[in-house]
Amino acid sequence: MTTIHFTRRRILSGAALGLVAGATGRLAAPAIAQARAPYTLPALPYSDTGLDPVISARTISFHYGIHHKAYLDNLNKLVENDPLGEMSLEQLIRSVAVNPNRVAHFNNAGQVFNHNFYWASLRPNGGGAPTGALLAQIEKDLGGLEKFKADFAATANGVFGSGWGWLVWNPRDKKLGLSRTSNADTPIVRGDVPLLTIDVWEHAYYLDYQNRRAAYTAAVIDKLINWDWAAQQFDKALKAG
Repeated sequence: MTTIHFTRRRILSGAALGLVAGATGRLAAPAIAQARAPYTLPALPYSDTGLDPVISARTISFHYGIHHKAYLDNLNKLVENDPLGEMSLEQLIRSVAVNPNRVAHFNNAGQVFNHNFYWASLRPNGGGAPTGALLAQIEKDLGGLEKFKADFAATANGVFGSGWGWLVWNPRDKKLGLSRTSNADTPIVRGDVPLLTIDVWEHAYYLDYQNRRAAYTAAVIDKLINWDWAAQQFDKALKAG
């Protein structure tokens, strides 16, 4: 894996961030599911300036290149020469979630998964509205799109301290829901299927918004949410039963 270096004075280009383009020139989505260690830092599906002005290249350089990468590096060190490293990332998270002797494993693995999912939940010129089956389900379960947006923002803003706001599919009840998790916790340990997430750790927004978390979450929902990604995850969840 190529090591990525960032400094406070230098913001790397999209190519230096390891972006992958297909034959069409469209940037590939990040690899969320990873089969075994060493786990890798997924390429961002947009350039370092692609989320401007909502999220700056400077924030991405610290958030992705330092914080996210540190969790990944820590996790790979923890599972080196360990049978846990033979598991997929999601299997590992579920395996260590209730093990008091594997707290560091859970914290780093959870943060790797959550960050992978966060970058995929965003896109340049995002926001707007979903279509098709996902929109119909939002109207059925969450009171319509505008209510969902308000409630999603409130869910993320209501995290005490650091954590995440989520749109999830509950396969047991066959319903969409909103949830918040603290620190490295993630919905997959409870069997929920994540569709979207907003990171509300301070490193996700403080350089751009200081303490104005609500301004950040509103801007992300209105301008960056990747509804195509959410629809793909919803479709997979329905097919899985």
